[in-house]
Amino acid sequence: MLKILQIVFFIIGISLAAYGLIARDFQLNFLMFFFLGLYMLTSGIQEFQRGKKVYGCFLTGVFLFSMYASIQSFLWM
Repeated sequence: MLKILQIVFFIIGISLAAYGLIARDFQLNFLMFFFLGLYMLTSGIQEFQRGKKVYGCFLTGVFLFSMYASIQSFLWM
């Protein structure tokens, strides 16, 4: 289940990034950050389950930073 969520979040995030680059429309960057942050969270949870705590903490930190950037860019829109 976690692997399916990870793939879905990754595909949505990369699709939004590709759309922004092709169309040169960067108004959806906050959604790209949001979905790629959720991808990092699911990756971090998966690494915690494997027993790799340092890498899991790193990915959780990346998730928190990504959520901060997403909210900040949404508010400045």
